Parts: sequence; structure tokens; C-alpha cells
Amino acid sequence: MKKLPYLFVFLFTVSIALSSCREESTGDKVEDAVEDVADDIEDAVD
Repeated sequence: MKKLPYLFVFLFTVSIALSSCREESTGDKVEDAVEDVADDIEDAVD
């Protein structure tokens, strides 16, 4: 019976650790790509 609270604490800790180490979302990647293209176009115009 005492192991059950430890299990919940362990699962909570693991879930926090895994969710904080995720890669960038696809929205962030698209935004970075759009900014890079905009910078390249701006450089080409100059």
C-alpha cells in the first residue's frame, strides 16, 4: 500500500522530465524557416 504513492510521484517526475526535453514544435520550425527565407530575400534586395 505504501508503494502506490511512490509510484505516482515517480510517474509524475518522469512525465515532467520527458515533456520538458521535447524538440521544437513544428510551428516553431516553420516560423524559423519563414524568418530565414525573409532574411535571405532582404539580403538579395540589398
